Amino acid sequence: MSVPAPRVPPALVVILAGVTAALHVGKLAPAIATLQSALGLTLVQAGFLLSLVQGAGMLTGVAFGVVADGLGARRSMVLGLAVLAAASAAGGAVSQVPALMVLRALEGFGFLLAVLPAPGLVRALVAPGRLNATLGLWGAYMPLGTALAMLLGPGVVLLLGWRAWWWVLAAATATMAVVLLRTVPATAVTHAAPAPWRARLARTLAAPGPWLVALTFALYSGQWLAVVGFLPTIYTAAGLPGAVTGVLSALAAAANIVGNIASGRLLQRGVAPRRLFILGFVTMALAATATFAGTPGLPAWARFVAVLLFSGFGGLIPATLFAQAVRVAPGPDTLSTTVGWMQQWSSFGQFAGPPLVAAVASAAGGWQATWWVTGASSVAGLALALLLTRPAR
Repeated sequence: MSVPAPRVPPALVVILAGVTAALHVGKLAPAIATLQSALGLTLVQAGFLLSLVQGAGMLTGVAFGVVADGLGARRSMVLGLAVLAAASAAGGAVSQVPALMVLRALEGFGFLLAVLPAPGLVRALVAPGRLNATLGLWGAYMPLGTALAMLLGPGVVLLLGWRAWWWVLAAATATMAVVLLRTVPATAVTHAAPAPWRARLARTLAAPGPWLVALTFALYSGQWLAVVGFLPTIYTAAGLPGAVTGVLSALAAAANIVGNIASGRLLQRGVAPRRLFILGFVTMALAATATFAGTPGLPAWARFVAVLLFSGFGGLIPATLFAQAVRVAPGPDTLSTTVGWMQQWSSFGQFAGPPLVAAVASAAGGWQATWWVTGASSVAGLALALLLTRPAR
């Protein structure tokens, strides 16, 4: 008698699909140095390429949230993964920066379709008592994808070239689309047919909660991607070998995963979201200052510890925001729309953050002045988070 293979929980497949999508956000960072030599990329151009995948979300996040609510969560995720796979496969064949930028923008559209419906799908697939902990795992999809890209990317780029790196991720994404299609049931989301898209959009934008989670996410994500995304470039300029650079950058991104998972667990145990926001933003501000402000006598290892604290404690923020988004959405049929609005502003932060930090570093002749950008982002983000979680009258 044959024993059936254990079934992978559908919610875990949804989270892994998000991680696969996030690989495309993080795949550029390990290849920047190679692209600079191969395509003549400048630092500011590299910053835009790093963040251009978020350009689609910056302009159309809420619109794609409306589309995802209309398509259905499962169908939207499969379509998004397919677009990512196709755009990455085509990107590996281009030889000019403008074409690569266009395909990065197309990857942004696929990324939106793949990740916006995920929190609603997770909510439909897990018991209410496990929702916060599972959303904590979902909140780690971006740093986990980034960490894997930074860990695996340098080796693939060194051995096979940046084009092969694009093609490997295209194949992995296509495979994940098939796995999700076969694993997640089509009837996972069973709420009534959604209202017309104009009504869903109007209800979402008329409520204050979606605005607060969206703007807070923008101020968090912009500074996080700017710091972590440029770590390989900073370490390479300092003379570190590629393998060491990849490991250190991956560790910094992986620290964010710990924060996300811890946030879900702490929320599950009743810790107030307000406390997590305060701890996250205050630590990010102090750690970025210690890392980049040129503190006299601070050794290199201590600066790296500060980077780990910046990313790790910052990880408390996104998972808490996803939990708040589920709470403040005007209704079940507007959850993807709410997450889309949140993603739109998060994408704006990730689009604007790296070029802004690169411009400040270029003007100052080094990274020592960039802590002004991260510090201001943390102060503003904390103020909005406190408004989001203020006690009801």
